[in-house]
Amino acid sequence: MQKVPLTVRGAQLLKDELQHLKSVERPAVIEAIAEARSHGDLSENAEYDAAKEKQGFVEGRIAELESKLSYAHIVNPKELDADGKIVFAATVTLEDCDSEENVTYQIVGDDEADIKQGKVSVSSPIARALIGKYEGDVAEVQAPGGVREYEIVSVQYI
Repeated sequence: MQKVPLTVRGAQLLKDELQHLKSVERPAVIEAIAEARSHGDLSENAEYDAAKEKQGFVEGRIAELESKLSYAHIVNPKELDADGKIVFAATVTLEDCDSEENVTYQIVGDDEADIKQGKVSVSSPIARALIGKYEGDVAEVQAPGGVREYEIVSVQYI
């Protein structure tokens, strides 16, 4: 399997979730299963079925997070020296060539993406159009409504 790019913040979020699942959720599910078993007949026990289903979800998520972290390539944007080139973890300010509105995005891993916080996935159309470009370049982004052009106002590694 290939490396999964993550920012330092993104890796910490995954580690925190993993720790929570192992130290809080897993013991709670084990306790719920034990409680449901004490009620007797398991064949008609909805609490037992629900607890087992939740256990499957928790264990699946733990395995998924452990896998992602084991294949993670953690990038600290503050340590990047890309000479103004847009790369993974860069923070980019763009000006829409039509509306002249400015937007700022950080290019992050798929698990970290949250457009409301200005974080776009490295596999998104806008990130793919930006990577490799420099301040002052114009990027053409294939959007659902057609091609949009953005001028790159600034590139930061913060």
